Amino acid sequence: MAPPRNVVKIAVQMRDAIPQLIRLDQAKPLAAVLKEVCDAWSLVHSERYALQFADGHRKYITENNRTEIKNGSILCLSTAPDLEAERLLGGLQCGSRERRRETLQHLVLLAPDMTFAQEVISRDGLQRLGTIIEDGDDLGELLALALRAFLELMEHGMVSWETLSIPFVRKVVCYVNMNLMDASVQPLALRLLESVTLSSPALGQLVKSEVPLDRLLVHLQVMNQQLQTKAMALLTALLQGASSTERKHMLDYLWQRNLRQFIYKNIIHSAAPLGDEMAHHLYVLQALMLGLLEPRMRTPLDPYSQEQREQLQALRQAAFDPEGESLGTGLSADRRRSLCAREFRKLGFSVSNPSLAPHPCLNPGLLCSRGLESLLSYLSLFPQNSNPAQDLERVPPGLLALDNMLYFSRHAPSAYSRFVLENSSREDKHECPFARSSIQLTVLLCELLHIGEPCSETAQDFSPMFFSQDQSFHELFCVSIQLLNKTWKEMRATQEDFDKVMQVVREQLARTLALKPSSLELFRTKVNALPYGEVLRLRQTERLHQEGTLAPPILELREKLKPELMGLIRQQRLLRLCEGTLFRKISSRRRQTSCGSAACPLTTRCCSMGTWRRVPAHPPLRAYLSSVRMGQGSGSATCSPQTMSQDHLGPSDQPSLLPAVPVADIKALLTGKDCPHVREKGSGKQNKDLYELAFSVSYDHGEEEAYLNFIAPSKREFHLWTDGLSALLGSPMGSEQTRLDLEQLLTMETKLRLLELENVPIPEQPPPIPPPPTNFNFCYDCSIPEP
Repeated sequence: MAPPRNVVKIAVQMRDAIPQLIRLDQAKPLAAVLKEVCDAWSLVHSERYALQFADGHRKYITENNRTEIKNGSILCLSTAPDLEAERLLGGLQCGSRERRRETLQHLVLLAPDMTFAQEVISRDGLQRLGTIIEDGDDLGELLALALRAFLELMEHGMVSWETLSIPFVRKVVCYVNMNLMDASVQPLALRLLESVTLSSPALGQLVKSEVPLDRLLVHLQVMNQQLQTKAMALLTALLQGASSTERKHMLDYLWQRNLRQFIYKNIIHSAAPLGDEMAHHLYVLQALMLGLLEPRMRTPLDPYSQEQREQLQALRQAAFDPEGESLGTGLSADRRRSLCAREFRKLGFSVSNPSLAPHPCLNPGLLCSRGLESLLSYLSLFPQNSNPAQDLERVPPGLLALDNMLYFSRHAPSAYSRFVLENSSREDKHECPFARSSIQLTVLLCELLHIGEPCSETAQDFSPMFFSQDQSFHELFCVSIQLLNKTWKEMRATQEDFDKVMQVVREQLARTLALKPSSLELFRTKVNALPYGEVLRLRQTERLHQEGTLAPPILELREKLKPELMGLIRQQRLLRLCEGTLFRKISSRRRQTSCGSAACPLTTRCCSMGTWRRVPAHPPLRAYLSSVRMGQGSGSATCSPQTMSQDHLGPSDQPSLLPAVPVADIKALLTGKDCPHVREKGSGKQNKDLYELAFSVSYDHGEEEAYLNFIAPSKREFHLWTDGLSALLGSPMGSEQTRLDLEQLLTMETKLRLLELENVPIPEQPPPIPPPPTNFNFCYDCSIPEP
């Protein structure tokens, strides 16, 4: 009989005692269970004892967590948590160094347990540990144990970090700033300061003022992975607690001290594997570094700013011949305005949009104090409602898009000029607008890199590329804008396809960033190796994976279904031949004309016509092709009538008999340029269009080789007839139409077979087959009668 569901079989052990195997009833109070265990060992005062898990952190068993006890668990009987806490805290007052070390070790072992931590904290255990840390009598193992126990107790969140005293924090800061310290002390001190900085803004300012950045750089350069990780943790905590301006100054200073190069060479590319904690802190540092771009991303272009107006003009002048500026000085204002607007339009700005309202900068009330002369000279370059600055008023990307365009024009001038001039020479609908593309691409990069979003507490998704060089975001934009132009040409896109191109570029960038390239050059190589065709292939493959089509069992099923479905396609092709087709012929003047129908095997005219007929008495080789007589000058062979006995014909075939070619006499099927009626016509431009539709049947006509020549009316009919003839001759059907039909039938048949397995995961490998039994004596022979 099975035991009740709330009863578990466990073992309870105690030092110097034989373990007990008991059936623990979870419905019974824990105090009653403890009493039964103590009575079995003849122990009195069961309230002084408690049960713990024998492995792991030796967690105490309480009424709240007793459900974690499973069948086969091993528990141990130990002192109750309140008595144990009292005993250990008393040991901290002992003058013996060895006794204090053992007490701290035991305290560190039990501190992660919530029940024990509550007892210690309620007895002022944190204050006693804080006294040991502040005194600093021993800067070695005792101090490290005290810091570890203090951290473990604080991690439970029962006491706020803000309650720590300033002298205590300053003492811990002194441990961080000291040169000669035990290797295990400084990582713990850095960890404590990190928690203080993240939890208390006031104490965080104290840590920021007391711990110089140069000191953290020293810790980062020590070849101790644990010390490097904790120093990086404190550094990111200080950066997170700083304002945007302070953070920028701090990062600029760290970059001047070559922190980026050190991280790239000695941490990311270190011989030792990168830990998860360090990966998280590098992700936070990358997010903070890219977060410096957020103010520019959130700031729209100000039409009153002379600096920004000059940047727009510099962008235009860098794209076109500077001599045009000098030539335009003698032009009238209208002509100069038209020339400038046209150049901005070539750059991809929306400089002609009558639907826009007059720009607010034309308000005379605002012009009085905003630099009237420079603003009017700038606006005089454009017609009303055609200011290119209006495109940059969108946030995001705001001024960040302008920064990217300027960086591209200044640091890659040849690529910038080539981009603009190449698209300027295209038709209006096929040109890739540089300004519009840059604005949308900047938005796309901000989304992919999560600029302006808060940092995740657990993410580790950093890219080594952003630590490989300065101005990594702008450099990434330069690569991406050239990729966009390349993809635009590959897709042969028009202005209506702009959103589609951006979706493809987004996928190209996202896939390449997911590979975490170690440098920008490697990123450029990988992203350029992902053209539009490869993106389509990957999409199709992923769709098939999601549908389970590429799972090994599904592939095996498809292979088993192929012969049956190929037979179905073969049957359809032969039936299509029996139905007949209206073919084309070429006249003496090389004109293609339609002539007659091949739908009826008993109707013939002097034209291109062919019909396959089956004779039921002889199915495989007793199929006949009605003779086809092409018009004069077509270059096709003429078949003479052949004598056939009446038993080879069906009843409806007896009134008249067409000349026929036995399948046994057919030698080969010719297509394209191999056909005699196409080859004889030469390689003229008109005949080149017929290569893909021409096919011929060669057969033995007495001692000579004759041909039946055809020009299919369409590509589909060409595939159907060539497949049918190939199937009739026993050759494989290799047309594109057969491949598409087979894939469609395989997909449909596979889905039908798997309807009952919907939402059931299909394993990659079949389950293992158990080995056969050692003997088969378990079989019962039912034929033997019982006595």
